[in-house]
Amino acid sequence: MSQTDILVVVDVQNDFLPGGALAVPDGGAVVAPINALAQHFAHVILTQDWHPAGHISFASSHVGRAPFETVTLADGRPQVLWPDHCLQGTTGAALSQGLRIRQAELIIRKGYRTSLDSYSAFVEADARTPTGLAGYLRERGFTRVFVTGLATDFCVAWTALDARKAGFATVVIVDATRGIDAGGSMAAAWAAMDAARVARMMTRDVLALSIEPRANSGR
Repeated sequence: MSQTDILVVVDVQNDFLPGGALAVPDGGAVVAPINALAQHFAHVILTQDWHPAGHISFASSHVGRAPFETVTLADGRPQVLWPDHCLQGTTGAALSQGLRIRQAELIIRKGYRTSLDSYSAFVEADARTPTGLAGYLRERGFTRVFVTGLATDFCVAWTALDARKAGFATVVIVDATRGIDAGGSMAAAWAAMDAARVARMMTRDVLALSIEPRANSGR
């Protein structure tokens, strides 16, 4: 891959994997293609959900509400409610031990403010508060972002859409993502990404762009 390409691995954490508190169906299937892809990228960043107890996105923080319901917050924003997940410092919040990405240069932690959710690696859910990732990528000279991870219809899609808004060419590697598909969210996410001109590729096609794999043994 080009030195101006970067691989973004979104939220491949234990709580989103089989047996986790908010397991994404077939979520474990993303690990092998991500590891294969990482061997061909000189530059990789990871994201990590990192919630405090009592986070606003937890159904347990809203009396009488259940996971996967949607509520309207005080500022008028809709909020999907989730089971408690990715609590700071817990095993559930840890990145999968199956990842083999020794060269990862940065971890973006998101959702660490109690009163503000965060799906995108670029901007918090209020659409105003930046994580600093766009500036980091620009300062490093990256121009194209390849997005993988969990879940396709939430954190992957929001990351890809915000990458486009920030002016980066953006590709979602379809078979290196998996989705939740709550209430038609997968179809809506792909429609939004198509409208924003987010490209889709498969792992095999990305690997075909590379001439030689990077040396990358072990995490």
